[in-house]
Amino acid sequence: MKLSIIVPVFNMAADNKLNYCIDSLINQTLKDRGYEYEIIPVDDASKDDSPSILRKYERDYPELIHPVYCERNHRQGGARNRGIAKAKGEWIGFMDSDDFAHPEMFYKLIKRAEDTGADVVGCHYNMTNNHSFDVGKVMAVNTPDQTGVLGIEQYRKLVLQPGSMVIKIYKADVIREKELSFPENTFYEDNQAGPLWMLSFKHFEIVDEPLYYYFQNEESTVHTISLDRLHNRMSMSESLVLECKDRGLYEAYASELEANFTRCYYVNTLFSYMQDAVANKDKIQKRFVEELRQGVLKYFPDFQKNKYYERSYDEEQRKLIAYHMAGSGKFIRYYKMLMMYRRIRYGK
Repeated sequence: MKLSIIVPVFNMAADNKLNYCIDSLINQTLKDRGYEYEIIPVDDASKDDSPSILRKYERDYPELIHPVYCERNHRQGGARNRGIAKAKGEWIGFMDSDDFAHPEMFYKLIKRAEDTGADVVGCHYNMTNNHSFDVGKVMAVNTPDQTGVLGIEQYRKLVLQPGSMVIKIYKADVIREKELSFPENTFYEDNQAGPLWMLSFKHFEIVDEPLYYYFQNEESTVHTISLDRLHNRMSMSESLVLECKDRGLYEAYASELEANFTRCYYVNTLFSYMQDAVANKDKIQKRFVEELRQGVLKYFPDFQKNKYYERSYDEEQRKLIAYHMAGSGKFIRYYKMLMMYRRIRYGK
């Protein structure tokens, strides 16, 4: 079998989201070109009609749809791991169950792999708020200078920006040889797995087209702010550093891992938390703000001297970070005053 497409599913029955996703995979042109593939939806203990929808697809397409039904929820990483365990394909791809694929997506990825000898191939994605193949805002997250037979410079760029995992196909033999998997029972698992997986492959190619449709769902992980999810994001950054150390990958990419950690664990988490708390007029939890400060200093006390730091953050962001490094209380007071000034001065 050429390809296995793994689709974690959790409560996606509403608004035909799950149907549109699975239909887009059923209608891939791979089969018209003689490629055998399978779709592995992994129902992660859904509480809605998702399991019954999948059972109907299984009945209607028994040679193509091979679901897994979980008795308890493992979150997306755990669902993907169970799909990998069942997969029979030479290649493995992933799809989020509220997104969908262009009919040519997986054929073009497989064709690019066959033409180049790559062991991982990606494409671009576009953001949409409707179920059509009209191209929305295109996101080209991987760049040509990250591709080809991978050397240290490409790996460095891939640690800094690995790109989304759902827009790629991976050679299954490498996944199993390198014992690659996803963290379970957490959110933001791709923050750990994305860079680590890319460091494990040898040849990366891109199809320069937006073939993946990322459906804008306001209830998705990336749009939902909570301390639990922010802690998950922090934990995944810690896990990436520790896993790279365990695998002997840390020293060669220490600067890049520091920059990745600074962005994902610290800066993105701090600013998204503060913006959300101020916007919703919530009480700012000083203990959490201090936890972020102590955490980044524990792992990377000199992160502001990193060679990527100046180019990664603008002057105002660096000023806010400097305030935070001087103390969480001082930072919170300054941030509140800054937001108050902006509301008065600019009405926002």
